[in-house]
Amino acid sequence: MAIAKVIHASHTVSVTDLRRDPSGILESAGDMPIAVLNHNRPTAYLLSAKAYETLLEKLDDVSLINLVKSRRGGKTVKVKLEDL
Repeated sequence: MAIAKVIHASHTVSVTDLRRDPSGILESAGDMPIAVLNHNRPTAYLLSAKAYETLLEKLDDVSLINLVKSRRGGKTVKVKLEDL
C-alpha cells in the first residue's frame, strides 16, 4: 500500500520537464514554490531567488522573536528619557 505524501506547493513539475525549460517554469510560477516530482512523488522544492530571500528573512524574524521571548521577564532598569 502506497502512502500519500503532502505536496507543499500549488505548482508541480516533473524532473524531465524541469530539465527542458527551467527558466520558463520559474517564470510561470512567479514567487510561488514549485514541487519537483520524480515518479509522481515530491523530491525537491524549487524557489525563486526572491522567494528564498523572503523565506530567510522570515526565519530571521522568528529567531529574533524567540530571543525576545526568552529575555522577557528578566531584570529591568528604569531610566528617564532625559538621561538617554
